[in-house]
Amino acid sequence: MKLMILGATGAVGSQVLDQAQEDGRFETIVAPTRRPLGSPGKTHNPVIPFDLPLPEADWWAVDAVICCLGTTLKQAGSKQAFYRVDHDLVLACAERARAAGASAFILNSALGANPQSRGFYLRTKGEVEAAVTRMGFERVVLARPSLIDAQREESRPAEKLGLMASRLLAPMTPKRYRPVSANTIAATLLRELTGGSGVVTVESEQMECN
Repeated sequence: MKLMILGATGAVGSQVLDQAQEDGRFETIVAPTRRPLGSPGKTHNPVIPFDLPLPEADWWAVDAVICCLGTTLKQAGSKQAFYRVDHDLVLACAERARAAGASAFILNSALGANPQSRGFYLRTKGEVEAAVTRMGFERVVLARPSLIDAQREESRPAEKLGLMASRLLAPMTPKRYRPVSANTIAATLLRELTGGSGVVTVESEQMECN
């Protein structure tokens, strides 16, 4: 199988890359990034600006895509800039891969994603989910983790406080709302590459690290 990993330098995407490199299912792994990967191993790592319009290239021709692209409002600087990454860029990548023959698209989304949500973040995630399901992929998986428990390069004070509180309250919190490790999310995304056709939604409480 030829696999593309989008967002391979992020908290979840880097875990997907590490696990995929140890997975015998993949003859080729493609991970386009803005900056070179430190140790790409057997991965083909095209370094591109990663902005619209996306470049035309033969490395878009893969069997499946795991998408972990995403930013934050703070990093992006505005709602418009956030939407350009988490919506426009994700869908542009999906369109490129689908046109090149990809049959499966695995999207790392968010708990509560809904195109009708009043909240900008969850509405954006929901709009992306809805658009991807209409692109003609044979298999679409929408993974919706709760708060991601991971070490990040950039500082996210609010997220750190949320994680600390969530860990303390975990025994009293329904499983759906507990933090999920980046390692567990990555394992789930890779696991969901295989299966029947159609659209599959994996909620946070269904994520298990096998």
